[in-house]
Amino acid sequence: MDEIENYENFLRNRITELRLLKNVSEHRMSLSLGKSGSYIRGITNGSTLPSLRELFNIITYFDMTPEEFFTGADDESPRTAIWKKLLVFDEEDLKKIELFINWIQK
Repeated sequence: MDEIENYENFLRNRITELRLLKNVSEHRMSLSLGKSGSYIRGITNGSTLPSLRELFNIITYFDMTPEEFFTGADDESPRTAIWKKLLVFDEEDLKKIELFINWIQK
């Protein structure tokens, strides 16, 4: 598998991972993006890729920056592993984690 295929697979898997964390179906996500009900399924099953504009719409749908979305594309460091775990926390828990990190840094 070449490098471009690895990035395509990362994109498909990342969309699926984030969609599951958000607890939304491919159909519902597609409709929320203003697309046909099978749009996301086409991306995740490998039959198509989103345009750059649509990729930014997908990233925005997950309330992320492109940097956050692509975290882990080339890196499986402890930082990336921790980042992935943080995705499941709500704002209240993230504030507690931030306090803990600030305490450690002192």
